[in-house]
Amino acid sequence: MSSAVATGPRRQTGVAVEQVVRRFGDRVVLDHLDLTIADEELVILLGPSGCGKSTLLRLLAGLDRPDGGRVEVPARRAIVFQADRLLPWQRVLRNVTLGLHGPDADRRARDVLAEVGLSGREKAWPKELSGGEAQRVSLARALVSEPELVLLDEPFAALDAITRLRMHDLVRALRTRHHAAMLLVTHDVDEAIALADRIVVMSDGRIGTSHDVHLSAADREASIAREELRARLLEDLGLAGQH
Repeated sequence: MSSAVATGPRRQTGVAVEQVVRRFGDRVVLDHLDLTIADEELVILLGPSGCGKSTLLRLLAGLDRPDGGRVEVPARRAIVFQADRLLPWQRVLRNVTLGLHGPDADRRARDVLAEVGLSGREKAWPKELSGGEAQRVSLARALVSEPELVLLDEPFAALDAITRLRMHDLVRALRTRHHAAMLLVTHDVDEAIALADRIVVMSDGRIGTSHDVHLSAADREASIAREELRARLLEDLGLAGQH
């Protein structure tokens, strides 16, 4: 499920991963990997299946530990998975306040539900939600505790194309309001170009290439620069010549 961890004073430090190793038996999944994420930066992580993307995300979320190297992350983190992971026996409001304490928990949950466009759905059961609505609840649950780092593991992969575009608009709006750093894992090159400040391509347990994205909203939709970046990313992924 989406969950925020840790409390305490807000401390913007970004993310620093240095020479991190993670092994499973004889298999090295992360091989002396280095990665930084600046405060409020949205980084997209691309790479083929099995290259270690989800393993890295779990380390940053505190759900796993490295076998070597150093991982520094902000105190308050939240993670959103591909599946919404809502509790079916709890209504929407209680799914958002899960793990949240204090007399203003309900108010904060209602506020963030309004931000994701779900005002009036607080009493709905998860089974009554569409796929896009369920993922918006998942996003609300991740953001309600004002995390400094939000980790998103292919959160829109199961949604239809139109709903995915709407979710992209929502993510752009939410990061402006919440000022959190974000790391989003995806297989979708077009999604990466639409959202990222920086796109990193992972291969064989390491970060292979990194591309800063300095495109306007219009140029991200259609421009020569967009197509040039897309071609470079496909080449990095070993998919040169594919559309």
